[in-house]
This record gives sequence, C-alpha cells and structure tokens, in this order.
Amino acid sequence: MNHPQPMLTNLAPRYYADPDIFETERQAIFRRQWQMLGPVSRLARPGDYLAVDVAGWKLFALRGEDGVLRAFHNVCRHRGARLLQEGAGVCKTLRCPYHNWVYASDGSLKSAPWFGEDPGFAVSQWPLESAHLAQWRGLLFIAIDPESSLADQLGDLPAEIDEFPLETYTAVEEHRFDAHSNWKIYTDNFVEGYHIPGIHPGFYKVIDFPNFETVAMNGMVRMSSPQKDGSIYGGKWLWMWPNWTLSTFPGGMNTSRINPVSVDRTEIIYDFYFADTSEATEAERRRTIDTTCGIVREDFEICEHTHKNYQSGGYRPGPLSPRHEQSVAYFQAKIQAAVAG
Repeated sequence: MNHPQPMLTNLAPRYYADPDIFETERQAIFRRQWQMLGPVSRLARPGDYLAVDVAGWKLFALRGEDGVLRAFHNVCRHRGARLLQEGAGVCKTLRCPYHNWVYASDGSLKSAPWFGEDPGFAVSQWPLESAHLAQWRGLLFIAIDPESSLADQLGDLPAEIDEFPLETYTAVEEHRFDAHSNWKIYTDNFVEGYHIPGIHPGFYKVIDFPNFETVAMNGMVRMSSPQKDGSIYGGKWLWMWPNWTLSTFPGGMNTSRINPVSVDRTEIIYDFYFADTSEATEAERRRTIDTTCGIVREDFEICEHTHKNYQSGGYRPGPLSPRHEQSVAYFQAKIQAAVAG
C-alpha cells in the first residue's frame, strides 16, 4: 500500500527571530562554509585588497608583494582595531591606524613602534590571524574554518554551469542592497518562483510561468523557465548553499552573496559580468543591470513584513507547495541540520 507523503511545512518563526539561533548559524554555518566574494580579477596586482563582512566577521584578501593571494582577519593583534576599510582598494603598507603596528603582506608583524621594552614581547609571535582562500572559474571564495573543500561544497554546480564561459566575463559593476529582514526569509524567497506573479509583474510577463521549474540538487537549487520576447534573462537562476547565487543571461551573468548582518538585517551584494564591455553594448548592459536591481528591490517589502509577523508571535508554520517550494524545504532542512549540529 502506498502511503501519502507527509505535508511539508515552513520553518517555525523562532528560526528567523531568535538571536540565539542567529548566533548558532554564525558559528555552525558562516564560520564553516566557503563564502563567495566575487571576481578574483579585482585582486590582480600586488597591494590589491578586498575587505569584507561575513556574518559579522571582518576579513580581507590581499595580493602580496610576492604575488601570492592570502586572507586574514581584519583585526589588529594589538587591541583589535580594523586594519582596512571595507571594500576594494590598494594597500602598499598594511598599517594599523590605531597604534601604527605594521604588518607585512604575508601577515607577519614587522614593527610595533613606541611599544617599549618588554622581554616577553617578540614581533614574530604576533602575526595576523589567517583565513582560507580558494578560487573557482574566476570567482574568489573565503572561509574562516571550512568543514569541507570548496569543490565538495559546490556539489552539482560545476556540472550544471559547465557550458557557460564564466572566466571570460568581465566584472563591470557591484551593487549593494540592505533588507530589514532575516537572511533566511530573503533566501526562502529567492529559491522559489511561486511569488513571481504577485511580487514581480514585469518579470512575470516575460517568462513562461506555467513551465517555471524549481529543482533542489546537491548543494544548490536550479530554477529555470522558457523566456518570452523582451526578456533580458537566460532562463536559469541558481542558488548555492549556504548563501550565494549565480544567474545567467545572454552574454553574461550576475552573482550575489546574501550576508547576514544581524538577526533582522541582511546585506545583498550583487556583481554583474559581461562578455562584451564595449561602448556599443553599453545601453543593453545598463538595461540588464537596472532591470535586475529593480526586481531585487521588489522583494524587500514582502520580506520585511514577513519578518515582522514572525517576530510578533502571530504566525504558525503553513504548508509548502510540493511543486514550487521543494527548494524552500531543502534549504530549511539544511538549516535545521546545521543548527542541530
């Protein structure tokens, strides 16, 4: 006898509103998983750096004088000051702005001026705390204490995206968004297309929604749909565990990192890449970027109100669509496993 499968239901609201669960996620997920930082081409020359926030941890990648790319915590070993301003830049001397401690590009402490004589102090004992870096197809990843290799974490992605010449695309623009909701609410929203008719009317018009397909795979979710005339999209949108995305379109792609800032605030960092960056295609690039950014913004209001309802105690978990929300169930199951730990 065939027994019906139990109905899938949404995560309990405490997973989104409880600061203790958020701290558990920081340690169990964001400390242990690789984080996609964007194009490695940003760090092409000695002195180039990228300083980032990863769920509250301050990290940076730096191209050393020897040409080697390394990663460190953006924290001076003396009294914890920030070394580099967040974002991309060029650093010829890695000097703490607080007390002028100077580090070499390999992370070793070179000097601690005016520190005074202390027989127990040696500069060799105070290098920067290091982090891990890895690269895949022109994208740079960072990790604090990775539980697996980047290749293992990527799961089915390499085969899924093998036909696209990612390495040949040029990074053109970065855009940052600030959403006042938990990072998982935004992610739940991203990995399903069920909300498209209600939230994205313009997007809905240029896709064949009845044939929109969502598939949960190993370490990723694939969403795809046939396109109609006037669409800027390639019809494939990918989300990868735990918090980054890659979407293709004719002649390029975009990536994003969904970064938890606090239990009720999320930063989303988008990068846009194109095969042709000539003046002749500037208008089309602009249309692609502006259209995508507009769709991203359309999600924020519904996510913010959903977060408030989860916080209020007025919501009990509802059913998940077996057709459209299997990807939500997949993501939420991974969250529960990580939190249970």
